[in-house]
Amino acid sequence: MSQTLAEKTKPYTIQDARVDLAAAHRLAVRDQLHEGTWNHLSLTVPGEPDKILITPEVCHWSQITASSLAVVGPDEDVEHMQATNEHLWVGYRIHYPLHQARPDAACVLHAHPPYATALTMIEDGVLEWAEQNSLEFYGRVAYNDRYDSGVPVGLDQGEEMAAFLGPDAILLFLRNHGVVVVGPTVAIAYTNLYLLERYCHVQYLAKTMGKLVPIPEDRRGGGGDTFKTQHFAAMKRVLDKEEPDYAS
Repeated sequence: MSQTLAEKTKPYTIQDARVDLAAAHRLAVRDQLHEGTWNHLSLTVPGEPDKILITPEVCHWSQITASSLAVVGPDEDVEHMQATNEHLWVGYRIHYPLHQARPDAACVLHAHPPYATALTMIEDGVLEWAEQNSLEFYGRVAYNDRYDSGVPVGLDQGEEMAAFLGPDAILLFLRNHGVVVVGPTVAIAYTNLYLLERYCHVQYLAKTMGKLVPIPEDRRGGGGDTFKTQHFAAMKRVLDKEEPDYAS
C-alpha cells in the first residue's frame, strides 16, 4: 500500500527509530551479516543528538526487539557501565565517538560479515570497481591498516575510527577485524552493508576465475539512496509477517 503525504512527512519518533534498528538486527541474521551476540548497531535518538540507541547487553540478534535496545549518552557513568555491562561498554566506546564526530552519520553499523571481513585479512585487500554494487562506495571508502582487536578500554578506539573515516567516507575497513558502515538512516546504512557483503562475495568469486575488468571511470556512479529505502521497507514487511515481535 502506498504511503499518504501525511505518512511520508510525519515526524520520525524514537519508537520509529527503535523499530528500524531492531529490524536491522533481525535482517542481519537473515542476511548472514552477524556473529550472533557480538558487534553493535547504533542510531542517534531523534531530537537528542547527544544520545544513541544501541545493541543492548548480550543477546542474540535474532531476539533483539525495539524495546530491548539500550539508550546511552554523555552523562552515562562509564566506569559503572564498564564494570557491570562490558558488552554495552564495548559498543559505547566505539559508536559514541563516531556519532559525535560525524553528525551526518545518524546510523553506525559495526559488523564482521564473512566476505567483507575476509577482504581485511589479505595483502592489498581493497574494493575493486568491477560491479555495480561496488559503485555505491566509490570515492567514499577508508582503510585503517592497523589491527585493533577492540580489547583496550577507553574512548580512543572510536575516536581513531572516526579519524580514519574522515568527513566523507561511508565505509571503513578495519585491518584483520571487520567493517564500519555509516549512513543518515538505518535503511540506507543497512542496505549499504548488505550491498557491501554481496559485492565482496562476487569480487572473491570473480578473482578465482580470472583477472577483473574494471568499470570505466566515467561510468562509476552509484544508484542513489531511494532504492535502499525501498529495499529496507520491503524487508521490514517480511519481518512484519514472519517475525512481528521485532517491533515490540
